[in-house]
Amino acid sequence: MADMMRELKGKEIVSLNDHPEIRRVFADFQMESLDIEYQVGGADKPAVRRELIIYSWDRQAEPVGLF
Repeated sequence: MADMMRELKGKEIVSLNDHPEIRRVFADFQMESLDIEYQVGGADKPAVRRELIIYSWDRQAEPVGLF
């Protein structure tokens, strides 16, 4: 997936679990992490996990708007 992002002509955003191996594979890209609550199978309490948002472009140099 990281190789495909390197070859894209457009912009791509990928969201994956925040894990050291994922960070290593996508190290060439801008990333941010945030907490996500998951609730599976009727569990009483949601589990909080870190999610990694990976961007295929430099967001400071080229901000994206709606139009």
